[in-house]
Amino acid sequence: MPELPSYMEEIYDWAYVNPRLVALLDRQIVVQTILWGNANKLVKAAVEEFKPGDHMLQTANVYGYLPKTLAERVGPTGSYELRDVTPIQVKRCRKKLAGMDHASVIHANAIEPYGRTFDGVCCFFLLHEVPDDYKYRIVNNVLEAVRPGGKAVFVDYHQWNRFHPMGPIMWAVFRFLEPFAASLCASEIQNYSELSSKFTWTKKTFFGGLYQKVVATRVAE
Repeated sequence: MPELPSYMEEIYDWAYVNPRLVALLDRQIVVQTILWGNANKLVKAAVEEFKPGDHMLQTANVYGYLPKTLAERVGPTGSYELRDVTPIQVKRCRKKLAGMDHASVIHANAIEPYGRTFDGVCCFFLLHEVPDDYKYRIVNNVLEAVRPGGKAVFVDYHQWNRFHPMGPIMWAVFRFLEPFAASLCASEIQNYSELSSKFTWTKKTFFGGLYQKVVATRVAE
């Protein structure tokens, strides 16, 4: 069983470990509020990159309906695997996916190699929550797990436009609640891996540049 990283307990206990707060936060309306009304749009943007029959991986649990929506998207002709390092998140996600035989939830750390390849990998709002050395290991693992012709989809924060009205609020959020987010916004996701040259990269931003969807498609060999 993977050990819970120290930063999870020190920084994110309130968000992902404390049972009472987890139960409160794991609602789509809460996610929609936290993302300034953009959660549904970002979920749709991620899900549309996958298709029925895909064998896919999600690197960590996400509050709201994304896990179930992705599992429904690939359907019983495909497979959906979700991994998370936090026991309570594993338990909650297994309840969400109950009855979906093609879906599985594994207690694992995203910095450890996945041990198999997939048609697609979804990394949804994970990178901004991990230290930089974790970012490199996670992006490397994600890209390594993508089959030729498959894709990795990253949805996360992005450096917002200079005069964005939410800029001062987001600065405070990053300063006091999300200490690892600023470094993600200051870089391109493809810079976190030496495997980047094996992929073609596209990026689309949302809500004045505050959010990004980056798709890395592995060049067929």
